[in-house]
Amino acid sequence: MRVSTSGKKKEAQRHKNVYSFQPNKNTNKKTQIINSLPISGVCQRCKDILEWRKKFNKYKPLTIPKRCVSCEEKTIKEAYHILCDKCANKKGVCSKCQQSTQIIISDVKSDKELLKEQQERDRLLSTLSERKKRTYIRKLEREEEPSLSDLIQSSNDNNDIDDIDDIDDIDDVDNISKEESDEEDEQN
Repeated sequence: MRVSTSGKKKEAQRHKNVYSFQPNKNTNKKTQIINSLPISGVCQRCKDILEWRKKFNKYKPLTIPKRCVSCEEKTIKEAYHILCDKCANKKGVCSKCQQSTQIIISDVKSDKELLKEQQERDRLLSTLSERKKRTYIRKLEREEEPSLSDLIQSSNDNNDIDDIDDIDDIDDVDNISKEESDEEDEQN
């Protein structure tokens, strides 16, 4: 218990939280969009603060661009930031608190990069066997993002194995067809 400035002891919290806050299961589209927004150009402390705001539905996105305190242009598009990305990069500081601590770099990809990756993934999937395709799709569903290098490696391994299997299968088919033709000749 803490002692207040008036000299009296402060009582314990009257209404204690029995369970933690759980956001609505049926979230609306605005909440889903807010949760999918990337957090970039801030320090670790500010990133934690913004994640907390998202988690407890306290995050309010900007509706119009905000004015940067450095260059005084309306270029800020992220909520709670006070510096635009260009000014923050030039100064080497967090765009929310202006502290020169280590800045967290997000792995946000542009639409062109995402499209290029998807096309590459589709092209590689078309070369895989059905079994490998289904394995890859199961990993995607489990949100275990397999890397493209793993996919390339498995396609190379798969091609080598398929070639060997095809050769063996051809030999087997030739032997079977020879035996069948010999049997037919004997019967005639």
